[in-house]
Amino acid sequence: MSSTSTDTVLVTGGSGFLGSRVIAQALGEGYQVRTTVRTASREAQVRRDVEAMGVDAGERLVFVVADLTADEGWARAVAGCRYVLHTASPFPGGEPDHEDDLIVPARQGTLRVLRAARDAGVERVVVTSSFAAVGYGRPATKRPFTEDDWTDPDSDIPAYIRSKALAERAAWDFVEHEGNGLQLATIAPVGIFGPVVGSDHSSSINMITGLFSGTMPGVPRLYFAVVDVRDAADLHLKAMTDPRAAGERFIAAAGDAVSLHQIALAIRDRLGDAAGAVPTTELPDEVVRKAAEANPALKGVLPNLGKVRHVSNDKARTVLNWSPRTSDDTVAATAESLLELGLLPVAHPA
Repeated sequence: MSSTSTDTVLVTGGSGFLGSRVIAQALGEGYQVRTTVRTASREAQVRRDVEAMGVDAGERLVFVVADLTADEGWARAVAGCRYVLHTASPFPGGEPDHEDDLIVPARQGTLRVLRAARDAGVERVVVTSSFAAVGYGRPATKRPFTEDDWTDPDSDIPAYIRSKALAERAAWDFVEHEGNGLQLATIAPVGIFGPVVGSDHSSSINMITGLFSGTMPGVPRLYFAVVDVRDAADLHLKAMTDPRAAGERFIAAAGDAVSLHQIALAIRDRLGDAAGAVPTTELPDEVVRKAAEANPALKGVLPNLGKVRHVSNDKARTVLNWSPRTSDDTVAATAESLLELGLLPVAHPA
């Protein structure tokens, strides 16, 4: 699949933490980029963010107002595009009143983009799914989760996780039965971290800011995999053009799951005195459970205490020659950027 600088790429959700980074990388590789935002007022912020990433967008970046919950704007957004990178997705601030408040827009929004792409003659769509569609609703084992694994949507899982599994399933079903030759690849990122350029960033990064609060005597025994937003963007671009990516899923992870304790130590090591409030003690599970009785915010972590979901990034590495940064480098770069922007509550332990 040979691409040229005259090819136009549509990036949905351009104001998002991942979306803006994908825009910058696509522009940096010479593509013409069109992006969707829910309101025109978001354009200025996206341009500032892309510029902060070292890319001069100029006239090569065009904005279209379109929302995943409505048909308006999508035909115009995809017209003349060779590729679509669908990074937009609803993300809740908490559990919705009803799970369909998340599931319906996630699933229908993905199908809306795919229909528009098919009707416009787009060659390939890359959909941003999530590890939420891969590694939940089944027992965690020593065997790493791979792209062959699927979250069980009928299991007892939060609405957001169910929405990601159902939305990706719907995408594959659509392409198989109604795609008319439209190519599809999906990317399943784990927790997205990496350099922040503004106040908008992924929810994962709130975990880093929490470590700097100075209120935590230690960290719970939590384990999760991370990926740098720059590497996640790079994997989207690789999956967009590589012939071997058509019809494939790829997990975006720096490596296997790491502990929150390891993350805290990496930040302390890299930032030194500026990270003086970051705890370095790992708390026993019973201490966390006791604390959750008085602090409802901790109750959400209880089901995951000590649970390790191992993950493999071998497929992305071997098929697409993807070389992500390490987990330690990723979280350190996250903290450094937050510190530089004044977004950390820097404190020092007593």
